[in-house]
Amino acid sequence: MRILISACLLGACCRYDGKSKQSAAALTLRRQHELVPVCPEQLGGLPTPRPPCERVGERVISAEGVDRTDEYDRGAQEAARLYDLLACDCAVLKARSPMCGRDRIYDGTFSGTLMAGDGRLAALLRGRGVKVYTEDEIEIALLNKLGE
Repeated sequence: MRILISACLLGACCRYDGKSKQSAAALTLRRQHELVPVCPEQLGGLPTPRPPCERVGERVISAEGVDRTDEYDRGAQEAARLYDLLACDCAVLKARSPMCGRDRIYDGTFSGTLMAGDGRLAALLRGRGVKVYTEDEIEIALLNKLGE
């Protein structure tokens, strides 16, 4: 199976703070699956490191108050293009992120508070019927055979 995956989960230092969020569960996927690592924020033109961003309504705003919605939308589109081009079967994305989070993301107050919602890429992929998992669900996803 070919899986689009957030590059930070594999140890790439591409997060807003210039660090990774390596996940042991994500690394186990490489044993039996082909992984396609992406950092949609970088694909959208944002640097690393960069100010943190959160969703405020339908916009994505940095902690400095700069609207980064266009970069987030461009990055989501580019990551979705790679998903299609490389015929991926599902996606494993970084939980709670304004780009990759699924079901629960930070609420725009930069206080660590979560709200219901999807990040830009997760929403785009889910809207197209793609199975999207977070790193917190990899073991469950494997039991369900991921893309099925």
